[in-house]
Amino acid sequence: MAQKQEVTGWVGWVAFAGIYMVIAGIFQMITGFVALFKNDIYLAGKSTVWFFDYSTWGWIHMLIGLIVLLVGLAILAGQTWGRIVGVIMVAVSLIATFAFVPIYPFWAVIILVVDALILYALIAHGGEMKEME
Repeated sequence: MAQKQEVTGWVGWVAFAGIYMVIAGIFQMITGFVALFKNDIYLAGKSTVWFFDYSTWGWIHMLIGLIVLLVGLAILAGQTWGRIVGVIMVAVSLIATFAFVPIYPFWAVIILVVDALILYALIAHGGEMKEME
């Protein structure tokens, strides 16, 4: 018979991870809508390299936003698949944020720390969300 795992204070960080991902997903989707329908908002500088047009970026942001939103809801529901995909999405965020350290160092460090805490909460304590039910 499986022994019930003790729920710790880290379950709050797991809930934070889920809520954070839901909000981030909504913001990503808004960014995608803006890129699709109001693409004159975004300006590219001389040293900027764009691989896609604004519509493509819009669809990419909307898709990522939807995935992150659904993963956040799955984490809040204690779903194992949500934790797995959440870890992957946060790891991608960590890697992508390194590219912004020279551009926005203070903001990038904040995101790196928050992502690291979310990653730890999901990996080490994510199963505790299931125990809450």
